Amino acid sequence: MTPSPKIAVCELPLFPLPEVVLFPNRPLPLHIFEFRYRIMMNTVLSSDRRFGVLMVDPVQGTIANIGCCAEIVEYQRLPDDRMKMLTIGQQRFRLLEYVREKPYRVGLVEWIEDEPPKEDLRPMAAAVEQLLRDVVRLSGKLTEQNIDLPEDLPDLPLELSYWIASNLYGATTEQQALLEMQDTATRLQREAEILTSTRNHLAARTVIKDTFDQKL
Repeated sequence: MTPSPKIAVCELPLFPLPEVVLFPNRPLPLHIFEFRYRIMMNTVLSSDRRFGVLMVDPVQGTIANIGCCAEIVEYQRLPDDRMKMLTIGQQRFRLLEYVREKPYRVGLVEWIEDEPPKEDLRPMAAAVEQLLRDVVRLSGKLTEQNIDLPEDLPDLPLELSYWIASNLYGATTEQQALLEMQDTATRLQREAEILTSTRNHLAARTVIKDTFDQKL
């Protein structure tokens, strides 16, 4: 039997979320309370447990057209029919058009992936990881807290780029831009720029703190 071709376009229930950008392989806990989304999640749970997450710009009120598919891995029904669930990011997608918008949005989407790298990205990933460790070390010193990176920090360049992007808290516009990139090297380079700027800022604050502490 000839294997079925990979489906590149499909319909997907959509869950727009203000200031939330989901990345592949990253967890997203959710509290479902709106009636229309309770309907959606019940439908999703009876099928393949997958739906699309799209970031809503809180200023413009617009919905992004590139998002990430989420799969429900755990859920709990509460007495009043609300739900708590844990989802995990899967494939990224581009929204082509809305198929319907009530009672919840369903879109026609196409899956997107990064282009195959033209070079070995492991040295770049290692350099970006070192920048990340510098930022964490300096943050810990400034706050006088013991901050550690997880032991299972991804070592593959693509996965590392997603992990770093997902942890840029408070920078959803930047996160959305990183999600939309389809080149791992470009994403890592942008993350290196962000981390370098953050490291330099923290280093300067650390010098001021050390100077002040010495005078006490």
